[in-house]
Amino acid sequence: MKHYRADEIFSQVSVRPELETSHVLGFDMVNATTPDVVQALVAPGRRRVAFMNAHCMNVASRSEDYAHALHRSDLILPDGIGIEIASKVASAPLKENLNGTDLGPHLMRMAAEKGLRVYLLGGETGTAERAAQRLSTQFPDLQIAGTRDGFGGLVGAVEDINASGADILLVALGVPLQELWIDRHFEDLNVRLAMGVGALLDFWAGNVSRAPAFIREARMEWVWRLAMEPRRLAGRYLIGNVTFLARVAIAQMKQITLRDSAKRAMDFCLSLTALLLLAPIFLAITLAIRIESRGNPVFSQTRVGQNGRHFTIYKFRSMYADAEQRRKSLEAQSDRAGVCFKAKDDPRITRIGRFLRRYSIDELPQIFNVLLGNMSIVGPRPGLPSEVAAYSDHAKKRLGTKPGLTGLWQVSGRADIGFDQMIEMDLAYARSRSAMLDIMIIGLTLRAVLTGRGAY
Repeated sequence: MKHYRADEIFSQVSVRPELETSHVLGFDMVNATTPDVVQALVAPGRRRVAFMNAHCMNVASRSEDYAHALHRSDLILPDGIGIEIASKVASAPLKENLNGTDLGPHLMRMAAEKGLRVYLLGGETGTAERAAQRLSTQFPDLQIAGTRDGFGGLVGAVEDINASGADILLVALGVPLQELWIDRHFEDLNVRLAMGVGALLDFWAGNVSRAPAFIREARMEWVWRLAMEPRRLAGRYLIGNVTFLARVAIAQMKQITLRDSAKRAMDFCLSLTALLLLAPIFLAITLAIRIESRGNPVFSQTRVGQNGRHFTIYKFRSMYADAEQRRKSLEAQSDRAGVCFKAKDDPRITRIGRFLRRYSIDELPQIFNVLLGNMSIVGPRPGLPSEVAAYSDHAKKRLGTKPGLTGLWQVSGRADIGFDQMIEMDLAYARSRSAMLDIMIIGLTLRAVLTGRGAY
C-alpha cells in the first residue's frame, strides 16, 4: 500500500469541484466556461470525469452499469449539439459545449504550466504513442508519464500507471468501456484526475481529422464525422440522434404538470382573444406614436425569462429612439431602490409615451409573447440581462417562474414598490400560484391600470 506524506493527503481525497450544474435528462451537467472547468480539473483533490453526448445518453438508457458509473463521476461535461438542445428544452441552457477535442488542448496547456504528468491509455496499437509525440511538440513543457494501447495494454495497466507517477490519466477506450474501467479501478489508481476521452487520442494522433472551422461553428461536426466514417457511425448518428431527440421530447412531456397545462391553456385562449379584440386599438396607437416621433412604433428588447433563458420582449415605444444610448447618463436619477432603473421625470419619455405608461398600454404587445409561450398572463416581470447579472442568489429564485404581464407587485403599487419587496412578492406568488390566484390578480390589474397608481 502506498503511504502519503501529510501534505499529500488532501490531494488524494476525492473532491467534487464547486461548479454550477444543470439537470438534463436525469444527469447533472457542468454549466461553466472552459477556463473555469480546466481550473477545476487541475485543482487539488482526486476526481473522475466523464463527457456526455447524445450517444452516451442513449447507451446510458440501455446500460444500468454505465449509468451508475456516470452518476458516480465527480463531473459530467456536456458534449455536442444534442445535449445543448436537450438543455434548452429543459429550460436549463448550458453556457458552453465542453467537448473533449476543444477542451483537451486547454487542459494539456494547464498541465504543462503546473508540471502535472499525463498518461495516455487507449486507442489502437501506436495511437497513444503518436498522440504523445504530437502533444510533446505542441506543448514542449508537457510531461508524458507513459502510454498504453487500449487492446492488449489493459492487463497490468493500473500498476504501470501508478509506477509512472502520473497525475492525469486520459482513457480512450470508447463508450461505455472507458467509464466502466475508470469506475472499476479508480480507488486503486493514484492519479488526481481520471477522464474518459473517447476518440480524442485518434484526433491527436492524426488518425481522424477534425471538421473545418465553419462546420464546427455551425455545430455540425457530427455530419463531418459521419461522412468520414459512414459505416461505423451511421447507426450512432442517424438512428441514434432520432432516438435521442425522441427521448428529449418524451422527458419534456413528462415534466408538464396538469397545473402547467391549465395555465398555458388559459394564457393561449386569453392572449388570442385579446389580440383579436384589440387589433383596431393597436393600429391607432401605432399611428399616434409614429406621428409624434420618428422610429419603429414597436420597441423590442432582450429580457431574461424562466430559468435564465433570454427572449425578445415587445412593447409600444414610449421613449424617443435614442433612449437606450441616454440611459447610462440618467441611472443616478432612479426613483426605485435596487438594480431596476425607474425615474418619474425621465426626459426620454414622449408625450404619448407618458399616457401609454400611466395606463400600462405600452405593455400590450407582450400579449404576443404570451401567445408564443415566452411569457404568461400572470408572473414576475422579466428583467434586463444587466439587471439579472446584479441579482443576489435569493433574487435569482424569481427566475424559476415564467415571467408575466402582471403580478402581485403590479397590483400593489407597481413602480412605487422597492426592488427587495418586489422580489419577495414574486417568490410568494411562485409558492402559492393557482388558477384562482391568477384570476384574482387579473381582476386587480384592471383596477390598478384604471387608477394609474405607481405607473411612470
